[in-house]
Amino acid sequence: MGRIGKQLEILDFGLSQRELLSIGRIVALWGSLEYEIFQQVIMSFSNVPDEKLPKEMNNLQFSKILDLWELRVVNRAEVGRRGVLEKACASIRSNYDFRNAIVHGMWNWSSSAPEVIRATRIRKKEILSTLFTASDLASFVSFLERTNFLIRYPGGREEYLNARTEQGGYMSRGMVCLMTDNPLMDDFLPLFRKR
Repeated sequence: MGRIGKQLEILDFGLSQRELLSIGRIVALWGSLEYEIFQQVIMSFSNVPDEKLPKEMNNLQFSKILDLWELRVVNRAEVGRRGVLEKACASIRSNYDFRNAIVHGMWNWSSSAPEVIRATRIRKKEILSTLFTASDLASFVSFLERTNFLIRYPGGREEYLNARTEQGGYMSRGMVCLMTDNPLMDDFLPLFRKR
C-alpha cells in the first residue's frame, strides 16, 4: 500500500460503528425507496398507450418524481390503499430535509456534547443546521424500513405474502453467493468459511 493508503488508515472520522451502520442503511434504504417510487410512476404510464413521459422523469429530481407519484399512483389507488400511501407520501416529504442533511451536510461535533452531530448545508443563500444522535439515525432507519414496506405493500402483510406466493421461489443475493461459492459470500457470512 502506498503512502496515501497508509495515511488513510489512520484517519478518524469520529463516527461510531452504530452511526456508520445506520448511515449505510439510510443510503441503501432511501435509494430503494426512490427506485420503487420511480418504478411505480413508470408503470402508471405503461397503462396508458401513447402517453409520453413528462420532463420530470428525465432529470430524476426526486421531489418532482414524488409529486408525480402522488398524482398518478397515490391519488388513483383504491380507497384503503390510498390512505396508507397518502401517509407514506406525507412522511417521506416531512423527512426529506433530514435525509438531505445526513447525505449532503457537512458534519461536525462539539467536545461539550460529543453524542450530538451537527450537519450544516447551504440551500440557496440559507445556512441550514440539523442536529442528530446515533439514536436519531437508528430511528430514521426504522422509519425507512417501514416506509419501504408500505409503498410496496400498502395492503400489509397479507398483500406481501400473496405477492411472495405469486412470485414463487426466491433466492437472496447472499444465498446466491453461498450456492455459487462466490467470494462475496465472505461479506454476507463472514464466519461461514473460517471454520
